[in-house]
Amino acid sequence: MNKKNKFMDFFSALGRSLMLPIATLAATGLLMGLMAALTKTQVQEALPFLANDVVVYVLTAIKTICSTAFNLIPALFSICIALGLAKKDKEIAAFAGFIGYYVFLMSASLMISSGYFDFSVLKMSTILGIADTIEMGAVAGILTGLVVAALHNKFYNIEFPVAIAFYGGKRFVSIVVIAVMTVLGQIIPFVWVPVSNTINAFGSWIGSAGHIGVFIFGFLERLLIPTGLHHILNGIFRTTSIGGVYDGIEGALNIFYQYFDKVDISVLKPYTAFLGQGKMPFMMIGLPMAALAIYRTTPDDKKKKVKALMIAGVAASMVSGITEPLEFSFMFIAPQLFLFHAIMGGISFGLMSLFGAGIGNTGGGVIDFIIYGVMVPGSRWYLVIPIGLVLGAAYYFVFKWYLTKKQISIDVNEDFLGDSVTEEETGQNSSQGNQDSLTTTIIEGLGGFHNIVAVNNCITRLRVDIKDMALTDEKLLKSTGAMGVIKPSDTHIQVIYGPKVEKIANKVREVLQY
Repeated sequence: MNKKNKFMDFFSALGRSLMLPIATLAATGLLMGLMAALTKTQVQEALPFLANDVVVYVLTAIKTICSTAFNLIPALFSICIALGLAKKDKEIAAFAGFIGYYVFLMSASLMISSGYFDFSVLKMSTILGIADTIEMGAVAGILTGLVVAALHNKFYNIEFPVAIAFYGGKRFVSIVVIAVMTVLGQIIPFVWVPVSNTINAFGSWIGSAGHIGVFIFGFLERLLIPTGLHHILNGIFRTTSIGGVYDGIEGALNIFYQYFDKVDISVLKPYTAFLGQGKMPFMMIGLPMAALAIYRTTPDDKKKKVKALMIAGVAASMVSGITEPLEFSFMFIAPQLFLFHAIMGGISFGLMSLFGAGIGNTGGGVIDFIIYGVMVPGSRWYLVIPIGLVLGAAYYFVFKWYLTKKQISIDVNEDFLGDSVTEEETGQNSSQGNQDSLTTTIIEGLGGFHNIVAVNNCITRLRVDIKDMALTDEKLLKSTGAMGVIKPSDTHIQVIYGPKVEKIANKVREVLQY
C-alpha cells in the first residue's frame, strides 16, 4: 500500500473512531441543556410544577450526571480510538485502551511526585482518582488510543512457547500496553511543556484571527465532508486548546459544557463560535432552499422521485443537523456547487460569530436551536433567522442559475429510501427475503465476501476496508439506495446511506459473520 493510501485509510479510520464519543457527548449535551433550561427561574415561573422539590432534585441529578460525562472525554477517546483502529478482536483493544490510559496517568504521577525534578510548570489534576498527575486533556486520550491500537495490531496474535503460551495472543496485548504506557508516562512530563506551548500558540493564532479564523474553520468543516475528515477537525477544536482555553479548561465544547449555566452566555461566545451555531443558518434554511432549487430545476419525469429525496434530506438537515443526504445529491454532479456550499458554511460560521451569537452544542438542527438558543437568555438565537434567510436566498438563486445553465439534474434510484419505499409501495413491511437480497447486493457491490476486510459505519456512511477496489461496482451500490460513493484510497470505500446506515451495516456484518 502506498503512502497516500496509508495516510487516507489511517485518518478515515481515526475520524470514524472519534464519532462514537463525540456523538455520545452531543446527545448527553442535549439532555443536560434541557435539564438546565427546565431549572431556570423564568421557566419555573411559567410552569410552577417544575419548582417542586422532587422535580428539582430529579432535574438537577440528571444534569449533574450528564455533566460528568465530559470529564471522561480523554478516557472515552483512548477506548474508542483503540477500538476503532484495531483490525481484529476490537473488544480486547478497547479494554487495553482504558488500561493504557490509567497506567499512563499513574506513571506520570509517580514521576512528578518523585521529587527528582521540578515539574511545577506543569498543569496537574486529580484524574480517575490519581492525584497530581499530568493534565493533558483530550490529547492524552488520543495519544493513548493511537499507541494502544498500534500495539494491539502488532501483538494480538503473537504466539509463545508452550510453557508460557498462556501469556500469548490477546493476553499479551494488555501486558505490552502496561509496559509501554508506563515508560511513556515517565517520559511525557519532560516533553509536554514545549508540546503544549506549541498547541496553545496555534490556538492563540486561531483566536487572534477572530471572525476570519471562524470563517476558515467553517469553510474547512464543510469542505472536508467528502473525505470524512471533518470529524477530526471538529474533534480537535472541540476538545483541545486549539479551540480555546478558559479557566484551565481546554476545547470549545469542553468549555461550553463545563460553564454553561454557571457563567453568562456572553462569556462563552468566543467558544460557541466553533460549535453548532455556525451550522444552523445553512442547515435549517440554506440547504432547504437549495433543495427547493434542485426540485424546481428537475425535469417533470424525475420530479416525483427527486421531491421525495429532497423532503427526506431537508427533514434530516433541519431536525437533526444531518446534511449528507442533501450534500451528496449534488456533490458529484456539480462539485462547483459543493464548493459554493463550503464557502456559505464559512460565511455562516463567520456571521454568527461577528454578530455575537451564543448557541452551543454540536448539532445544527432545530432541537439544538430550541434548547441551546431559544431557551437561553442572551444567546441571540434570532440571528439564525435573518442570516439564514440571506444565505437561503443565495443558495436558491445560485443553485437554480447553475443547474439551469448547465442543464444538470440529479438522478434518484428507486430504492433511495430503502425499506420505507417498499412499505409504501406494497402496503406491508419488507420481508426478510427482501432485506437479505439487499444485503447480498451490497456485498456484491463491494466486490464479494472475499474482497471485504472490515465493515464499520458512522452516522451516515458505510465504511468498508477492501482488498481490491477494481472489484467494487459503484453503479450496483447506488442501486441499493446509496446517495454517493467515496473512495479515499485504493483499499477503503465509503457508501453514503444516510441515517439508516446503522441497520444496513448490522445486516452486512451479520451476513459476513463479523
